[in-house]
Amino acid sequence: MAAQEPTFSDVVKQALRDAQDLVRSEIALAKAEARAEVSRLALGAGLIAGGIVAATISLVLLTITIAWAISEGLSWPVWAGFGIVTIAMSIIAAVLALVGKRRLTATRHMPRTVDTLKENAKWMRTRMS
Repeated sequence: MAAQEPTFSDVVKQALRDAQDLVRSEIALAKAEARAEVSRLALGAGLIAGGIVAATISLVLLTITIAWAISEGLSWPVWAGFGIVTIAMSIIAAVLALVGKRRLTATRHMPRTVDTLKENAKWMRTRMS
């Protein structure tokens, strides 16, 4: 028995089914990557928050010690020691903030989803032409 040629409507129906399956799988992939990204970010944010609290307390104590040591060691007024330390800490804070901002904006979010969407668009163009 000879194989029957698919009709135009059969080809269109199959293409639509393929496109629907593709969209469903892309949505599932995006959801899975988003869940993984959110849990990773939440854990990281919690750890950073704990570290910030501990570092802040340590830094306050350290800066008080350094400021007092500057004023005592150089026989300067206490305010001068605290002023020097404040200026130095402000410069350090600005540098850290700039570096952190660059790092946050440089990351690529959901790379597999973006890549597969590009591949699927290319596949659909070739299939429809």
